[in-house]
Amino acid sequence: METTLNKRSHLMIPDHFRKIIVEAIVYLFVLLFVYAAGTKLVEFEKFREQLAQSPILADMASQLAWLIPVAEIMISILVLFPATRLLGLYGCFSMMVIFTAYIVSVITFSKQLPCACGGVIEALSWRGHLIFNMGFVVLALLGIYLLTMINQSKTVYNH
Repeated sequence: METTLNKRSHLMIPDHFRKIIVEAIVYLFVLLFVYAAGTKLVEFEKFREQLAQSPILADMASQLAWLIPVAEIMISILVLFPATRLLGLYGCFSMMVIFTAYIVSVITFSKQLPCACGGVIEALSWRGHLIFNMGFVVLALLGIYLLTMINQSKTVYNH
C-alpha cells in the first residue's frame, strides 16, 4: 500500500481533476481533428494538390489525401469512448509527432511549400505550425500520462 501511495503522490492532482483535464484534452483533439478532416474533405482536390507539391509526399498524395482525414476521424472516435480513449490518445500523439516531423522537414529543406492544413490553421506560418503542433504533442503526452494514472488508481482501488 505504501508503494502505491508514493506512486500516486508524485503528482498531487485528485482523480476528479485529472479526469476533467483528460476530458478537456480529448475534446480539444476531437475539435482539432474533426475540423481538420472536415476542411480537408470539403476542399479535397485542393488538399490533394497541396500534398502533391511536396517532394516528400508527391508519390503518395492521392492515398494520403484520403488516409489523413480518415485517420483523424477514426482517432477522434477512439478518444471519445472510455474503453478506447488511451489508444486514441496514443493515436493523437502519433499523428501530431508525424505532422511535426513533416513541418520540421519543410522548415529545414523548403520554405516555399503551401500548407495542406486547411481552414484557419492554414493562416499560420510554418514556425507557428511548429509551435502549435508541439503544444498538441505535449497535450497528448499529458493526456496519456493522466489517463494512465487514473487507470492505475482504479486498479489499486478495485483490488
